[in-house]
Amino acid sequence: MQNAHQLVILDRDGVINHDSDAYIKSLSEWVPLPGAIEAIAKLSLAGFTVAIATNQSGIARGFYDEATLKTMHDHLQSLVAAKGGQVAHIAYCPHGPDDHCDCRKPLPGLLVEIQKKLAFESLEGSWMVGDSLRDLQAGEAVGSRPVLVRTGKGEKTLSNNLGLEKAIIYRDLAEFADWLCTHKK
Repeated sequence: MQNAHQLVILDRDGVINHDSDAYIKSLSEWVPLPGAIEAIAKLSLAGFTVAIATNQSGIARGFYDEATLKTMHDHLQSLVAAKGGQVAHIAYCPHGPDDHCDCRKPLPGLLVEIQKKLAFESLEGSWMVGDSLRDLQAGEAVGSRPVLVRTGKGEKTLSNNLGLEKAIIYRDLAEFADWLCTHKK
């Protein structure tokens, strides 16, 4: 079994790539945030397992389909690979908020999928990096350490100051990756 302390789970929109209230509907709209691809590669090269857990309700809303999402994720994977890193698994929820699924964050279903797919005994002590409270809540439900980045919706989440008692806060994914690789435990 793998050590969950070496697992970093990332939200996608607002953490890895620019977010949009109109949804990221195509590969051309999927634009990485500065330093994010390099940060994923850095974590991977430092021995961390990197996974992604992302709500993608744009599928349920008919804005794009799963083939388009796969194209975006394949591109993400190739960008990270070009920097020498790897994303071990991408878990996504294609459902809308009224679909009553068990995978849409803040529920922990996507994280449980990652746990099973990557054969972790538990997620206790792993890292959950997000830009919204629901990301952190999903992580806390499975024992992940919550990390809030100020990119995407992060500043708004920080200004609401609700449910962030346990969160550590970083400017962006690159700053967190630098810190984690320096303070590996």
